[in-house]
Amino acid sequence: MRLLLIFALTFCGLAACQTTPNDSAPARGTAVPVTLTSSQQGYQIYRDGAPFFIRGAGGHRHLDKLVVAGGNAIRTWSADNARQILDDAHARGLVVMLGLSLGHERHGFDYSDDAAVAAQFERVKATVLRFKDHPALLAWGIGNEVDLFYNDTSVWYAIEDIAAFIQRVDPNHLVTTVTAGMDKDKLDLILERVPSLDYLSINIYGGLETLPGDLLDYGYDGPFVVTEWGPTGHWQVARTRWDVPVEQTSTEKAASYRQRYQQGIVAAQGRALGSFAFLWGQKQETTPTWYGVFTENGNPTEVVDALTYNWTGQWPKWRAPSIDALTLENQGRSDNVTLPPQQEVTAMVEMLTRSDASPSVHWQILPESTDIKAGGDPESRPSSLGVTFKSAKSGTTGQAQFTTPASPGAYRLFITVKDKKGRVANANLPFFVTNGEL
Repeated sequence: MRLLLIFALTFCGLAACQTTPNDSAPARGTAVPVTLTSSQQGYQIYRDGAPFFIRGAGGHRHLDKLVVAGGNAIRTWSADNARQILDDAHARGLVVMLGLSLGHERHGFDYSDDAAVAAQFERVKATVLRFKDHPALLAWGIGNEVDLFYNDTSVWYAIEDIAAFIQRVDPNHLVTTVTAGMDKDKLDLILERVPSLDYLSINIYGGLETLPGDLLDYGYDGPFVVTEWGPTGHWQVARTRWDVPVEQTSTEKAASYRQRYQQGIVAAQGRALGSFAFLWGQKQETTPTWYGVFTENGNPTEVVDALTYNWTGQWPKWRAPSIDALTLENQGRSDNVTLPPQQEVTAMVEMLTRSDASPSVHWQILPESTDIKAGGDPESRPSSLGVTFKSAKSGTTGQAQFTTPASPGAYRLFITVKDKKGRVANANLPFFVTNGEL
């Protein structure tokens, strides 16, 4: 049992291993050897003989900005367009944890179907053989959160078959599989059934601060990587009376990225091999702003400043603005704001400006999303309402008047504060339009 012999176990990534036509030929290049060692000081990744600590982000866009911020690695959730992603990363001195997508029980994949499992193995095998010698490759992430809402624990045997195969054909890279959080029962299953992993990979949001201690309580003192982390998850926050989650402001998120990194990753060095912050890009998940550290237009939020400090120990010279408070009719995000239809109301934002004394302020209203999925599955974005805002700004205060929608229902007021270099702070406030009591 390679895992137990080196006291190493791996949980790796939001993976997919479908390929595009351009990826049909083997990748050219010379593999850069990656190893995991243990000593009295703890566990350490070595890449090409030099110590390597993962300062990573999930996603493959905005790579130049990742380098400037001090990042050194990215992870993918699939092998789609893998050649281009690996090449782009290599050109910038970055390395890649490449995802190998597996079927999920919650999507209908049946791990008792031997033919389906065998076909999946062959698909993954072809991808591994194609890209195992690429110089940007760091590790393989076998599946992502296959344990989310699952019942059939035989999935771990399928993962072990893939992990053991990779260990045989690719001695130059590490092997892991990514889980949705961790508990003792899950950990025990993985230790027993997937001995060919090199370390644990865990996706966790609120709760990262206690993860190192939790793993010790579960009986595991081996190495791990946090493969997704960031803001407090939409399933972990307070909800309104109409049962929608209250999102952190980008300012609150930036503070979470700082605190969680220090307590859950830096404080556990020697066991923690690094992490991949989520998401180095943008996506619609509950809202268009919840998880991305960039906006839909590609503007970096103040979370990028926090990650820069995490990775380099220094703030960027030009700092993004922050948001101190957002109110609607003098009520805050957690006040269950209810309003009558077609009434003129006032919103206000209190800003903190560090590098630009006069940032622009943009307001918009979206209906509350009804296309809510699980596990990061794709969601459709609600369309912005054509609301006219009469806005004004004085110093660090922004104000806007608008008329509430005519149709009763749940909405969100979004605010974006952008400085002249395109760095932003953002926030939103849920409210409900009703003709009577909610």
